[in-house]
Amino acid sequence: MTDTKRVLLAAPRGYCAGVDRAVVAVEKALEHYGAPVYVRKEIVHNKHVVATLSERGAVFVDETDQVPEGARVVFSAHGVSPAVKASAAERNLDTIDATCPLVTKVHKEAVRFARDDFDILLIGHEGHEEVEGTAGEAPDHVQVVNSPDAVDDVVVRDPEKVVWISQTTLSVDETMETVRRLRKKFPTLQDPPSDDICYATQNRQVAVKKLAPDCDLVIVVGSANSSNSVRLVEVALEAGARTSYRIDRAAEIDEAWFDGVRTVGVTSGASVPEILVDDVLRYLADRGYDTVEEVRTATEDLMFSLPRELRTDLKAAGTAPQQGGRRSLSVDPI
Repeated sequence: MTDTKRVLLAAPRGYCAGVDRAVVAVEKALEHYGAPVYVRKEIVHNKHVVATLSERGAVFVDETDQVPEGARVVFSAHGVSPAVKASAAERNLDTIDATCPLVTKVHKEAVRFARDDFDILLIGHEGHEEVEGTAGEAPDHVQVVNSPDAVDDVVVRDPEKVVWISQTTLSVDETMETVRRLRKKFPTLQDPPSDDICYATQNRQVAVKKLAPDCDLVIVVGSANSSNSVRLVEVALEAGARTSYRIDRAAEIDEAWFDGVRTVGVTSGASVPEILVDDVLRYLADRGYDTVEEVRTATEDLMFSLPRELRTDLKAAGTAPQQGGRRSLSVDPI
C-alpha cells in the first residue's frame, strides 16, 4: 500500500441523463410559469436538490390531492401509475411528466406482458416510488420480488407464462442472483426484451468495483432514500473496500473513519450534483488527501429531451433550450 494519502475518484458518478432531465424540467417550469410549481414526491432522491428547488418555489407534495385544483404539477423521475395520472386529470391539473424514459420503458413492458396475460415478477424494493408506479400499470399481474430470498414465496398461476422485469436502480449482481433463483424455480421464465437496470446504475457500480479493492475507505455521496446510492455502498464492500459509508454531504463525514486510511474512494449516486462531491474532495484535501486519481470505466453522453408538455410551451414562447452542453437535452423519451 502506498504511503501517500490519495483519493480514487470514480467516473462515471453523479447525475444521469434521467435525473438531469427531471431537475432541469422543474427549473425551466419555475422560470417559465413562475412559482409555485408543485412536484409529486421528490423530483429525484437527493436532499440538496429538493431543498434547492424548494427555495426557488417548487412545492413538494405526497399526492395529487394536495395540489390546488387547476394548478401545475410535475411527476418525478421515478414515474407514476395510471391511477395517479387519472387523479390528476380529475382535479384538472396541468401535468409535466418528468418520468425517466428508461423507467417509462419498464412501464411499457409491464403493460405489454399483462396484455399477454403473463405473471410479471417485478424485482425491486416494495414501497419504492418507481416500483409502485410500475406495478400500478398492471396490478393484477405484477408481484414484487424484494430479494433473492423472497423467491421461495413466489406463487404464479401458470409456470409456463412467467416473465421478470426490474426496478432500474438495483444492484446488478443481486438482481442476477434473484433471476437465477427464479429460473431454477420456473425454468421457462422469460427475460425482458432488454436490460431494465439503467446504464447509469450499472456504470457507477462497475466504477466502484474497479477502485474498491485499492481503498481502505469508500465514501458514497447520496441520500438514504436513493436506491442506487445505497447499492454503491454494498458494491464497494463486496468488491473489497475495508469500509464504506454513505453521506448526504461533507459535514456528515466522521473523522474516526480515517484511522489508518491511506486510500479513499469517492463516488456519488445518480441523483447527486457534482457540487456535493467537490465539497467532499475539499474536506479530504484539507486532511492531507490532496492527490486525486480518477478511475474511469465508461464515458456517458446520453441526453434526453425535456418533457413534451414543457417543451411545447417553451417553444411557443420562443425560450426552448439551445443545443449544446449539459443542458442540451436532445433525445426524445422512449
